[in-house]
Amino acid sequence: MQRFALAKQKVLPESAKRIFDVVALELDLVETEFERQAASNIQVINYLGEYLRESGGKRVRPALLILATYATGGNGKRESVIRLATVMEMIHTATLVHDDIIDNADIRRNRSSINARFGNQAAVLMGDWLYMTAFQTALGERSLEILDILTRLTRKMTEGEIIQMTKIGDLAITEDEYFDILRRKTAHLFEACCEVGSILAEADDTQRGALKQFGLDLGTAFQLCDDMLDLTADDAQLGKAAGSDLLEGKLTLPLIMLLDREPAIRPRLEQVMLDGTYVDLSRHEIREKLDSDGILDQIRSRANELSERARKSLDVLPQSVYRSCLEDVLTFVIERKR
Repeated sequence: MQRFALAKQKVLPESAKRIFDVVALELDLVETEFERQAASNIQVINYLGEYLRESGGKRVRPALLILATYATGGNGKRESVIRLATVMEMIHTATLVHDDIIDNADIRRNRSSINARFGNQAAVLMGDWLYMTAFQTALGERSLEILDILTRLTRKMTEGEIIQMTKIGDLAITEDEYFDILRRKTAHLFEACCEVGSILAEADDTQRGALKQFGLDLGTAFQLCDDMLDLTADDAQLGKAAGSDLLEGKLTLPLIMLLDREPAIRPRLEQVMLDGTYVDLSRHEIREKLDSDGILDQIRSRANELSERARKSLDVLPQSVYRSCLEDVLTFVIERKR
């Protein structure tokens, strides 16, 4: 029962430990449930599932569902909370597996990605298996409302991946298109974690709506920070290849804004995408331009505004250690370095 407690010490900064200490017991139970649900009488599935589970992660999404449930007074349904927190982590893991295949990513969480280690065919099937296992696990709740949320969520996430594929190499992508992809691929999962938590707590419509908005704003801020880190952090910090978005032909908000300020840089960005390397235009030079144009500061300001809006959404909740931890999650997301 100490697996999560030991793992988080390796991956979380000191400022975030309080959040996860509060729900450490529940997250250990999530680890156990993930292991149980991912068990199969097919040996290769067992092996792949264990490889994915041991790859770890911060477990932000299951922690959100747990905190949202407890913050709205739902402390009597631990079995349901653990089950659905596990479902959210399974869905998240499945999306990472499929994303890595599409992106030809070699590293995930400082380990070989499952596609790099075992091949694309095994990775595709394992991702599919995780999705189906997540839904089978969710069926244990016998809640059509929750299943409807999960179905809509996975459809939005898949649509986001498809839309992003159509924009690969497109330097004319707009901010509106960028944010549409961001919400579909990332923010709606945060939103669903918070909403499902409030449903388990039988929260009223006001609290449920507030937590949905909290999750959406939190998820959007999370991805804005993630996209900045891709251009400013190194491989060890990220646990995957830094600067990979541009190499894969994806233009994120920092570069969309940079192109708007400095249109002359367009051919050099195109060359980076064509070559798949930063030889013609280094990440250091990009970072200097983003700094000198004030772009990183502007994006941080947007992330902070979203964080403050999310914080205000929590005003409808009673004061508790769980509400306080939800507020701390916002700080962790804004200040994280990985």
